[in-house]
Amino acid sequence: MARTPARPDPAPLLIACALGIEHLALRTGERGGAPGRVTVLRTGMGPKNAERAVTGALGKQSLHDAAVVATGFCAGLAPGMHPGDLVVAEETRSAHGTTPCVGTDLLVKELVRVVPGRTVHTGPLIGSDHVVRGNERADLLATGAIAVDMESAATLHSAVRAGERPVAAVRVVVDAPQHELVRIGTVRGGISAFRVLRAVLPAFFEWHRSSLLPRR
Repeated sequence: MARTPARPDPAPLLIACALGIEHLALRTGERGGAPGRVTVLRTGMGPKNAERAVTGALGKQSLHDAAVVATGFCAGLAPGMHPGDLVVAEETRSAHGTTPCVGTDLLVKELVRVVPGRTVHTGPLIGSDHVVRGNERADLLATGAIAVDMESAATLHSAVRAGERPVAAVRVVVDAPQHELVRIGTVRGGISAFRVLRAVLPAFFEWHRSSLLPRR
């Protein structure tokens, strides 16, 4: 009797964040319904650390074709943004160029479902090598970007450079032009952003299921 060929394993999911507090939020978040292997990687702060960590992770056989989501906190650039709002990147931008994101509409739909009542913004997410404050926000907003962080652009650039794969970036606004945050976790805005980040994993899992690439 002929044996049915085994179905290939689905590509894994790599979720990259920079800070310990972001990693804690993701590790303690709702994991029900996770499709296959999910790795939450703490890269360390800044684009160089993100590039190094993501390149190293995707160089492993177990993760070489993983879908990649960059997540964590960000600074909102547009007036009217508030701590706890969500940003779904249509693309990430940096000195290395632009990386288009996959499945933006689906992510927005799922985030509205899993974090009801939170505003979800979409647009370009720009990278920086330092914490952006004050008037520099207006300069970045003038480029068309709606939010800035230090790792997403480097994470996605490194991911697609390592091979074809779905990539996305979802960030939680922790400070905004009218709500500048001095220390994460010490004020209401930081606590709100932490709680939102804990809740987003089911949206990532649904995105992953919809955009899986066959294993090579």
